[in-house]
Amino acid sequence: MSRRLRGLLPLALLSLAACSSNPPRSAQRGGTAGTPWRDNTGLSQAERYRQRNDSTPDIAGIDFSTIPEPVPVVEPLSRYGNKSPYTVNGQTYRVLPSAAGYDERGIASYYGTKFNGYKTSDFETYDMYKFSAASKVLPLPSFARVTNLENGKSVIVRINDRGPFMPNRIIDLSLAAAVRIGIWPKGTGLVEVQGIDPAHPAAEPAPVTAVTSRTGRQPQLYVQVGAFADPANAERLAARLRSLDLGAVRVVAAAVDGRTLQRVQIGPLPDVDTVDRTTARLDALGLPHANVSIQ
Repeated sequence: MSRRLRGLLPLALLSLAACSSNPPRSAQRGGTAGTPWRDNTGLSQAERYRQRNDSTPDIAGIDFSTIPEPVPVVEPLSRYGNKSPYTVNGQTYRVLPSAAGYDERGIASYYGTKFNGYKTSDFETYDMYKFSAASKVLPLPSFARVTNLENGKSVIVRINDRGPFMPNRIIDLSLAAAVRIGIWPKGTGLVEVQGIDPAHPAAEPAPVTAVTSRTGRQPQLYVQVGAFADPANAERLAARLRSLDLGAVRVVAAAVDGRTLQRVQIGPLPDVDTVDRTTARLDALGLPHANVSIQ
């Protein structure tokens, strides 16, 4: 799973939470016998959550295929969680005005028992057995289709939380959504996230197919360190990266907004852990912050 912001709420209610990459199983949180429990959003991160680390409950016997997907409808924006811009860990994000047209490929994570029953960033209660998700940029609430690029399974989720703020992650799924598309129990998966505009249902994006069905191979992971209009600048960065022995380095041309850019990428890399180690090393070396590219 990922590091995520719990409650982009008024001022002092901002807090950070760290989740493991593959949470262990545990019993579900419950209150002390005879003592009613409520989420106190005024507490610090260390005090607010009863679990130190995230975990996954025993889901044996639960048929997640019977859980209904949310039906996208037009909803007013929440009073909470839509501040824009906002800053977390020194990184500034801007919330999109609408989910319409949003389409991004990247790495998904999921979150479970530690946060179940606690308030999300728009002050709803997180239920890990519903199809919901956290996004850094989609408005709250909004809807998106998430497709696992490795198997073609997809699910519609309601975006009602902020996160994930661990590097290289684009969406944090509820446990139910992760199970539905096959990301559980691995912990992460390669996905495409497509925003849905309920005001124009005819324009709803069709589910994408698995990358394997189009190319005959699994999706490949690259770390993109830069993109340049000047090929000489791209080659200089590529030469520096090769000298650092971070893996295979390539320069590929791409058409972006009518221009041809030379993208400098490391890869293909074998898994998400290798991507995380590579980007962490690049950051430590003071190189430009890298982005994940799935092809």
